[in-house]
Amino acid sequence: MSGSSPSPPPSGAPVRTTVPSHPFRSRLSFPALATGLLVALVGYAGSVAVVIQGLSAVGADTAQIASGLVAVGLSMGVSAVWLAWRQRRPISIAWTTPGMALLAATGPVAGGFPAVVGAFLTVAVLIMAAGMWSPLGRWIAAIPKPLANAMLAGLLLKLCLAPFLAMGQAPGLGLLVLATWAVVGRAARLYAVPAAVAVALAAMALDPPPLGAFPSDPWPSLSAVMPVFTWEALVGLTLPLFVVTMASQNIPGLAVLATFGYTPRVPPVFLATGLASALGAPFGGPPVNLAAITAAMCAGPDADPLPERRWQAAAAAGVGHILLAALAAITAALVSRSPPILIEAVAGLALIGALGGSLLAAVQVEEERVPALVTLLVTASGLSFLGIGSAFWGLLFGGAMHLLHRWRPAGA
Repeated sequence: MSGSSPSPPPSGAPVRTTVPSHPFRSRLSFPALATGLLVALVGYAGSVAVVIQGLSAVGADTAQIASGLVAVGLSMGVSAVWLAWRQRRPISIAWTTPGMALLAATGPVAGGFPAVVGAFLTVAVLIMAAGMWSPLGRWIAAIPKPLANAMLAGLLLKLCLAPFLAMGQAPGLGLLVLATWAVVGRAARLYAVPAAVAVALAAMALDPPPLGAFPSDPWPSLSAVMPVFTWEALVGLTLPLFVVTMASQNIPGLAVLATFGYTPRVPPVFLATGLASALGAPFGGPPVNLAAITAAMCAGPDADPLPERRWQAAAAAGVGHILLAALAAITAALVSRSPPILIEAVAGLALIGALGGSLLAAVQVEEERVPALVTLLVTASGLSFLGIGSAFWGLLFGGAMHLLHRWRPAGA
């Protein structure tokens, strides 16, 4: 899941961690294990609709969506368990929810889904390159944060309008999903989106065939797709997806861990997530990256009072992602056979918080407000030129405005 960084711990000072010298010196923490499994469940239920909508929008069929969910679940799970166990820090791994929103806003790509798989593979290579070549990571970090957040807000805006459009196209079910989200969110905000997803899935399952029928083979399976590399996908999808993954997930994820006093070794993190993404890409799996909100759940004192045992929460979350991959075929069949506006509505509800955080981060610096708004508007417009999507053009126009506002004539 994505979102803004949480507030520091109540003490006001970062918690300095002490990493045990022996792998099994710290005993098992059952609160940490329970927190990790909850993190996996909440993260899956809260944004799986976004992932399915993104894959469907770029041309994946039901079998390819199910394969992608299996691949990304295994990628998240294995990399999370490995990194948490090796570094003894609560390094949470998630799929790139903002990146999936980018796919949903981009729509069909020249070359079809094989070109999207090629883009996934290229992003994975770039993530590994960021781990091995520090200047690349510094370049991504140098992108003005207001512009990166404005691009993300422009992508999220259309999806976040879907819940309200759904009430016009499917009044009863759309209003029920929205009411569930609002009522549950009033009592327990963390469970609002999972509750809305549960109501939507129940409605899909109760639909008469062929809309709500379960697949004949519910077991998870992988379907390989030969990647295709096209110029349009490279510029219009790969670069924006890489920027969103780094600027909206990996960098905030590191900041969240630092808030709680954890400073993981960055190169191994990027190498592991990049390698896991590369292995999952041929099967339709989108890139994986550091988590932000779920990282705070695993790294906070609710996971365990002792900071040196909280890594078990991240490892347990990884195990949870592996187990949830078994639901991929059923989830993909139910969601793919339902009305598209309903899926967009659930995805939009899951992204409202991310939209608010992105808007705030985009416009709160007055000097960057106009360039950020230009980025947001160009991105939200859906502008496509030379086969390149609006996310790239939003960054380009916003970056030009940023340089224009910073430029001062000689002698001024």
